[in-house]
Amino acid sequence: MCNHQLAKALEAKRSAGENIVIPYIMAGDGGLDILEERIGFLEECGAAAVELGIPFSDPVADGPTIQDAGQRALQNGTTLQSVLEALESFKEKRSIPVILMTYINPIYTYGMERFAKDCTNTGVNGVIIPDLPMEEETMITGSLEKHAIANIRLAALTSPDERLSEIAQRTEGFLYAVSVTGTTGARNTHGSNVKTYLQNLKKMTDTPVLAGFGVSTPEQAHELGSNCDGVVIGSRMVDLFHSGRTDDIKQLLQKSI
Repeated sequence: MCNHQLAKALEAKRSAGENIVIPYIMAGDGGLDILEERIGFLEECGAAAVELGIPFSDPVADGPTIQDAGQRALQNGTTLQSVLEALESFKEKRSIPVILMTYINPIYTYGMERFAKDCTNTGVNGVIIPDLPMEEETMITGSLEKHAIANIRLAALTSPDERLSEIAQRTEGFLYAVSVTGTTGARNTHGSNVKTYLQNLKKMTDTPVLAGFGVSTPEQAHELGSNCDGVVIGSRMVDLFHSGRTDDIKQLLQKSI
């Protein structure tokens, strides 16, 4: 089941002919007391939604920048529960969709049904779970559907077309097209096969297709976005927030849309 608020927000951008841009930030990096301010700032900059990372001790999909941010957040005592409590405290003040990026272990420990219910109660619109393959996702899909939380699937460059097609048909909210073979992190270039890969995914689903991993400049955002519907910007966003360069964040987002 696709979350209506998330679908509506992304479709509004797509209908306006804009590049859909979703920034990623790590919850608790710099403290949870600044989370409301950061999400509000990203909304003001034109972000379509915010992807909010939950710190985890073994983040298999994350490169050095996001790993370091996660460690800082963990050292601040950030937990899945404390993030949800923080989001609940200002859910009435925000209109931008929020997507949680977390691994299955924290959700399993928290409790599948409790997690989905609390996502709804705190205004979370979708989840991305990188280490949960299709073959095992039934452990949580029932709870997510019950509470109308979009389950955003990831597609990989190395997957065969048959599997990509199934992922594309199942995804909710948007299809997260991983545009590198590796972990997250800013890159100067993307492989020559990425254009065809993104165009192929677009043929498989009517749901927006967003390219992520390695997107760090407006030029990359538009180059990739010209072959799909937009991008997710992660490591570069985390770096800029960590160094307090909010003017650069605003410029990066607005030039990438």
